[in-house]
Amino acid sequence: MSGISTSLVQANGLTFEVDQCGDGHKLALCLHGFPESKFSWRYQIPMLAELGYTVWAPNLRGYGGTTRPEEKNAYKMDNLMADVAGLIDAARARGIDGPVTLIAHDWGGAIAWSFALQEVRPLEKFIVMNLPHPTIFMQKVGTWAQLRKSWYIFFFQLPWLPEWMMRRNNAEFIAQAFRGMAVDKSRFPDEVLNEYRRNALNPGALTAMVNYYRAAFSDRALSRRWRSPPQLKTPTLMIWGEEDAALGKELTYGTEALVDNFMIRYLPGVSHWVQQEAPEKVNAIMRAWLEGQPVPEADKL
Repeated sequence: MSGISTSLVQANGLTFEVDQCGDGHKLALCLHGFPESKFSWRYQIPMLAELGYTVWAPNLRGYGGTTRPEEKNAYKMDNLMADVAGLIDAARARGIDGPVTLIAHDWGGAIAWSFALQEVRPLEKFIVMNLPHPTIFMQKVGTWAQLRKSWYIFFFQLPWLPEWMMRRNNAEFIAQAFRGMAVDKSRFPDEVLNEYRRNALNPGALTAMVNYYRAAFSDRALSRRWRSPPQLKTPTLMIWGEEDAALGKELTYGTEALVDNFMIRYLPGVSHWVQQEAPEKVNAIMRAWLEGQPVPEADKL
């Protein structure tokens, strides 16, 4: 966590709790997933700062010390994309006037794909981890193989029960989401799990987290956009932990036809929590790609 500070940033009418590092003119904006937080980027933030970026890793709306709207519809994708635009605009207001690289994982990846495809703000580069292109997800989510992995999406549509279950026993469900799914469980010691437990046990936080799924499930406009979006022109790097218990590797197949400039690197023996479980490999891949160097395959790392 060397060199990382935390500040509050006003954007899109909300207050965001943001980990920041670096003082370059380029912005690297890192979007976390569920049930994570800005803490999930702890290994990548200093590396990106070394490359000359000013790095912002916010807690998304509803997480940590960021504003936590109560109503479900506050978590619709249009609002989430407006948050990203607002954060970029806030960085511009602080003099960070260079190109933007958007980096995302899991739910942050869903927001980032939507943001990039709709060209809400110009992006120089896009890095996404273990979250497929929306069109492929919509095509494959109804298959039996993926339905077995995505059961929790349907469970989260129930009122109050998901929150009750996740809160029990000091948020043991949250802790096991990480350690239980991880291949290298040593990457999730108690002090890391306790960070995520505390985050989830903030008043109203679990409802906010689940409302991302509830709002998306009922958003027909989002479904239509995801089924037939435009071709993505932004150069894109996908990093995929192959042992993902929630999203199958087959969800990556065909992405190259939907993105003009696309590269993918698979990491065998790594779970959904790819940037936390294999940070050395993820950072090496990211660094090479961002610097325009040959990007190593997993067996060369």
